[in-house]
This record gives sequence, C-alpha cells and structure tokens, in this order.
Amino acid sequence: MTPPVDTDLVLTVAARHEVADGVVALELRDPSGGELPPWEPGAHIDLLLRPDLVRQYSLCGDPADRATWRVAVLREPDGRGGSAFVHDEMGASVQVRGPRNHFALEPAARYVFVAGGIGITPILPMLRAADQAGADWRLVYGGRTAASMAFTGELPAGQVELRPQDEHGLLDLDAVLADTDGALVYCCGPGPLIDAALARCPAERLRVERFTAREQDGPTASFEVELAQSGRTLTVPADRSVLDVLEQAGVDILSSCREGTCGTCETGVLAGEIDHRDALLTDVERAAHDTMFVCVSRAACPRLVLEL
Repeated sequence: MTPPVDTDLVLTVAARHEVADGVVALELRDPSGGELPPWEPGAHIDLLLRPDLVRQYSLCGDPADRATWRVAVLREPDGRGGSAFVHDEMGASVQVRGPRNHFALEPAARYVFVAGGIGITPILPMLRAADQAGADWRLVYGGRTAASMAFTGELPAGQVELRPQDEHGLLDLDAVLADTDGALVYCCGPGPLIDAALARCPAERLRVERFTAREQDGPTASFEVELAQSGRTLTVPADRSVLDVLEQAGVDILSSCREGTCGTCETGVLAGEIDHRDALLTDVERAAHDTMFVCVSRAACPRLVLEL
C-alpha cells in the first residue's frame, strides 16, 4: 500500500487526448519541470476540481516516468459532476493530492486480469509490471463496443482477449475464472462485474477495485469513539457518520469521496470491533479490526478507540 502524499500539488494539464468514445486522458506535469512523487501500479490520485468537487482517478501511465502522471476519465451522464467537469471545464492546471494505493499488485507467478470498461486504467500498469517480472498473465477486457475500450493499442503482447459486448455479449466469468488455480485475480470495472467475480472466485485469490460505493445494509445504531491522542470521547448517532462527528468536533482529518471508495479517510483502530462498509479492504484486512474508513464504516460494539 503506497503511503498517501497529503500535500496538495498544482499540476499543469500538459496534454489531453480522446482515447476512446467518451474517454479523455490527461497528462499532468509539474509546472517547474520537477519530478512527481513515485507510485506503483494500482495507485490513484485525487483531483480537486472545485472546493466541493473532489474525484479519484487511477494512474494509468508508466511508473518509471517521474515527469508525468496520466489519468483517464469516462464521461458519465448520470454521474455526480466530476467527469463532466473534466470533459467540459478543465483548465490549464489542476490541484492534485496523492498518490495512494489500495489495489497494489502483489508478487505472483501467475495473474488473471479482468477489466470492464474504464476499469482498464489501474490494470494497464499492472500488465507491464507483470511482464517485466516475467510472470505468466492473461487479460480479459470487456466493454460496450470496441470503440469505447481505451488503451487497446497499448496492451503489451500476451494473452489478451478483447470482448466488446456488442460482438460477444457479457463477459462469461464462469469461463474466464475456470482455470485460475495458483493465480492471483485482479478485477476492476462496474459493480455487477465485481459482484460476479466475488461470487465465483475465492477471496484469498481475488483483488478488486470498485469505482462506485457498495450498497450499505445492516442495522445502524449509535456508538462512541474514543480519540486516543486527546482522550476525548464522542458519540456517533445512528444517522451520522464517524467522519461527520469528527469534523464537527474540529478533528483534523483528510477526506474525499465520503462513500468508502477512495481510502483518504483511513484511520487506525486501537480497540473495538468494526462494522466495515467500505469497498477497499480485503476479508483478511477486515478481520484484523485495526483500520477503518470513517466516512462509511461503523462500530460493531459500543465503543471504538481511534488512533487520533
């Protein structure tokens, strides 16, 4: 997991390219020509588009290129405004925070990568890294149409299957995941694709990244959080998040998506059992009960002790 860089950067939008139907790629550089912070495949950055509009996008360029960061943004007509801003209003510079990584490529001898639509963005640098490491890998990449699928011309030589839906129908995950013994499976794309992969692949071999929040269910009750550094105790009502309560109490904590997808508000937990509601942690990480995303996750006990 890449430690987040909390200092905001103002970067120049050095280039802009249409890389597929409805997908624009931005190349970001330091205005003074300096090096950008290092990153690894799977990392993302925050774009602070307006004070009230912060969005996360996967880095999809080359980690070895310290002069340029690249992101790709799909226009989403039913989105919350971030993609429309990037496509229609983006200026010559943008404020950026990061990178951070909750979808890191773990060492393995064999990989199966499954990408749906814009989900190719975190996967693309992983393919190059797997290639350079001499690992055996296979990519199955689906999209609405061939024209909607970004970066097909950049895919490294290997076992690549392009499956536009208008030609082949929906991805057949039963077939894709039938021979994954001994492989790590990385999947990124729309929620239904992620859910289908989770239903078919053992959790210990599957790594996923969601671009949208998971549906929240389960009972919601009030509880207390103790702040270990100050000794303060705060009550979190049933209808409010831990993040809301911390912010109202004047606690200095970074946040962004407020829906459990970006990882910005990750907070250490020293005691207590967590009701995890994020889209980031693996089952093993959840079972440790030592970290939480305070924008969505709650307590499964009367009190949590936070590392704040």
